[in-house]
Amino acid sequence: MSAVFLLVLLGLGAFSTTSAIRIKGNSTEKGFYKDQRIIGGQVAEDGFAPYQISLQGISGAHSCGGAIISEKFVLTAAHCVENANIQWLVVVTGTNKYNRPGGRYFLEAIHIHCNYDNPELHNDIALLQLIEPIVWDELTQPIPLPLVPMQAGDEVILTGWGSTVLWGTTPIDLQVLYLQYVPHRECKALLSNDDDCDVGHICTFSRLGEGACHGDSGGPLISNGYLVGLVNWGWPCATGVPDVHASVYFYRDWIRNVMSGNTKCTGYGSNYS
Repeated sequence: MSAVFLLVLLGLGAFSTTSAIRIKGNSTEKGFYKDQRIIGGQVAEDGFAPYQISLQGISGAHSCGGAIISEKFVLTAAHCVENANIQWLVVVTGTNKYNRPGGRYFLEAIHIHCNYDNPELHNDIALLQLIEPIVWDELTQPIPLPLVPMQAGDEVILTGWGSTVLWGTTPIDLQVLYLQYVPHRECKALLSNDDDCDVGHICTFSRLGEGACHGDSGGPLISNGYLVGLVNWGWPCATGVPDVHASVYFYRDWIRNVMSGNTKCTGYGSNYS
């Protein structure tokens, strides 16, 4: 076993088997594999996304992205931390190179949406509560939650360390990709009315050959200076149809309730009963 492969295994040991990819079914036909990483982007300038975090195992292997929203809370996708060992997780901040952390923070608690994957691929959002508050500097800053719903034509900025080619390795340098928001009805039509895309999601698209993929899961999507989405799922990868993300605007009440200490399972979420 190579040293590199062993390092990857050690790093992913803290996470569930779905930590950085959403796979549906066992067919290779379109419609069964749903995963995420940046393809077709470019290297981000230092300090471009000070809200960006890398969720890692203690060995330093990158697994998922996320966004800083306060000094003790980070948003990510629920499938990044499902069944994770909290003692082996590290939130890395303040860097465009995930292996050169500006700050390292351990977790006090993981708050997964109470209706996560009910139904499957819905409510894929989680809050990471940190033991120590994040130290702010020019490379480490929070991103505000959205105040209004997205509008047709809005530009969306995606950042992450996801692979740049299908089934490729994770790049060291943070990647950035500029996308367009796709309104819900249009997105549903482009996805053949896929039931896994509902009102709790937003969609993005630019062109064939550009999109999200492995390692970007949980990562931030920014529009007009606000955190509007978290990478959830998509056809693998950059195949010419929209990617689907958790809508931060839709989950604002759930986020605020958890941050205020109310972790009781409520009805907040999409397609709940």
